[in-house]
Amino acid sequence: MVEVTLDMDADPTPLLILQSESWEIHVWATLKDLSRLSEIREATWPNRRSLQAGTCAGTPVFWSLTADDQATLLIGQDDETWDAALLIPLTTVDAIAALTRQPP
Repeated sequence: MVEVTLDMDADPTPLLILQSESWEIHVWATLKDLSRLSEIREATWPNRRSLQAGTCAGTPVFWSLTADDQATLLIGQDDETWDAALLIPLTTVDAIAALTRQPP
């Protein structure tokens, strides 16, 4: 299970915190970028498609859907030469997209 927290008051942009029992990652992204994650089902890795949304440690974050319907976060210069990657449940990405649609 991955816990999702969206800190709308973070500066300079909202902060998305993804956390499991063994890791935590911070992604800085605009709500507009995060709302694009609702399109992840079209960003399939077997077709070499991804969505860029946010930065982590000053580096772009790319999101894609694997063949087994999990989401992959790729952190690096691009989605081919990334430095770190995480697999998260697709339901987590759906939860992130839903948070961007909630009224303040």
